[in-house]
Amino acid sequence: MKIILKTDYEKLGKTGDIVTVKDGFAMNFLIPNGIAMKATESNMRVLEEIKKISARKLEKEIAEARKLADEISSLGEIVIKAKAADDIKLFGSVTAGTIAESLLQKGFKIDRKSIQLEEPIKELGKKLIEIRLAGNVTANLSVSIEKEEV
Repeated sequence: MKIILKTDYEKLGKTGDIVTVKDGFAMNFLIPNGIAMKATESNMRVLEEIKKISARKLEKEIAEARKLADEISSLGEIVIKAKAADDIKLFGSVTAGTIAESLLQKGFKIDRKSIQLEEPIKELGKKLIEIRLAGNVTANLSVSIEKEEV
C-alpha cells in the first residue's frame, strides 16, 4: 500500500514522503496513529498544497533571519562585564546563555542554542561569535569580555 507520511518516521522517511508499506502495517499502525495517510489522488493534492505553504513559510523565515543577521552584525560589539581574578582569568565563565541575555538587553531575542560556542569563555578579551539563525543564515558578533569594577 502506498502512503504519505504526515510526520517524520525513523524507519520510513520524512514528512511528505510517499512510501510503500505492507497493508497491515499501514491500516493497523501508521494511519490510526496519525503518522501517515493513504496516497489517494485527493491526498496527493493536499500534500502539494502543504508543501507550497511550508516552502513560502520557510522563505519568509529565511528573509526575517537575514534581516536579523544584518542587524546583529551592525551592532559591532557587545560588552559583557564579568568578575575576574586578575587581568586574564574569570572567576566563572561567559556562556551562550550570558551572551543571549546581553543580546536581549539590546532588543534581540536569540535562543542560546543558536549561539555557537565551542566552550564557555573563561578569559578576558574579545571573541568573534557565530550565531546560527533560520536556514543556513549566520551572523557574526564580536563579544568583548571586560573586568567588572568592584
